[in-house]
Amino acid sequence: MAARKPTAHPAPEPVKCRPCDGTGEVSRTVRVGRKQRVVGQQAGICLACLGSGEATD
Repeated sequence: MAARKPTAHPAPEPVKCRPCDGTGEVSRTVRVGRKQRVVGQQAGICLACLGSGEATD
């Protein structure tokens, strides 16, 4: 009987980070002035996944 090669199972797909939806960036509202007026949004690194886009748990 011939020996069979073990079949390689595909690696499981990494789970996306929930706060950034897998992009690694999140947007934050920028406020200025005494009345804290909203002037726009700024992109920043996701602190949940540290920019990798993959969930840690």
